[in-house]
Amino acid sequence: MLGWGRRFLLLGGVALLLARGSVGSSSHSLRYFYTAVSEPGPGLPQFIAVGYVDGQPIIYYDSNTKREQPKVPWMEKVGKDDPQYWDTQSQILQGNEAGFRANLETLRGRFNQSRGGFHTIQQMYGCQVGPDWQPSGGLYQYAYDGEDFLCFDKKNLCWVAADRQAEITKRKLDPLLTNSHHLKSYLEKTCVEWLRRYLDYGKEALLRTECPTVKVSRKGGYDGRETLICRAHGFYPKEIDVTWMKDGEDRKPDTFTGGVLPNSDGTYHTWFSIEVDSKERDHYWCRVKHDGLTELLDLAYEEPG
Repeated sequence: MLGWGRRFLLLGGVALLLARGSVGSSSHSLRYFYTAVSEPGPGLPQFIAVGYVDGQPIIYYDSNTKREQPKVPWMEKVGKDDPQYWDTQSQILQGNEAGFRANLETLRGRFNQSRGGFHTIQQMYGCQVGPDWQPSGGLYQYAYDGEDFLCFDKKNLCWVAADRQAEITKRKLDPLLTNSHHLKSYLEKTCVEWLRRYLDYGKEALLRTECPTVKVSRKGGYDGRETLICRAHGFYPKEIDVTWMKDGEDRKPDTFTGGVLPNSDGTYHTWFSIEVDSKERDHYWCRVKHDGLTELLDLAYEEPG
């Protein structure tokens, strides 16, 4: 679980999780991100909370508005079923905001940092279900100034410290076994129940499938070598399996990719390339597997026209 702090992105004051789960052969996830800063400014409140289902933002709260608000229309159904939902969640986050502010002061002193300067505390927690909709993971962790700080080991009911300063917090939390059991129960049961509920509320958006459009192109190289590029775009959910094949053999170790990236319309795009001998070009094809496809898609390069 360690390693998260360095990968956490803060963009315009909003925490963004770039990975998600989906339907079919994919998993589903519910994640929450809390961020507190020592020096707020225009466009950057002192405390921000964002919730995501399958990487799609569903709620937002900050210290300026003091209110949790829905980020997608289908989340308004939650308030209709439970009229106190938004008030209750807002009060909880107001309490978290005060706690994070106090924790910033504590850690600044523990790291012997002056009162000036920009410092952050970040928290990420949530759960996941597999393709069979059964719990398949849960996490609860903290970062300070963009570095790993502390994470919860729900299997052993203890905390894992990333540095000497975090050891102090670990020694305080480890003896609180009742709290650890509550946290484990939340990650494995309560969080999963809410994830399934949100997926039901937002099923039209979250459980849809959009078929990828796939194109194979080539780029000339040197000494009889060239690069074949397989591009897939406009697909949803995010999970996609793209493989370059040669005479029926998987050539994944020889491929390069730019990863799966979001489009402005909520779909995704990606590319996979492989360097080949131009004389053997006809032996290669791109194989794509996605929930939006009824069967494997094999596509080879064809000369224009």
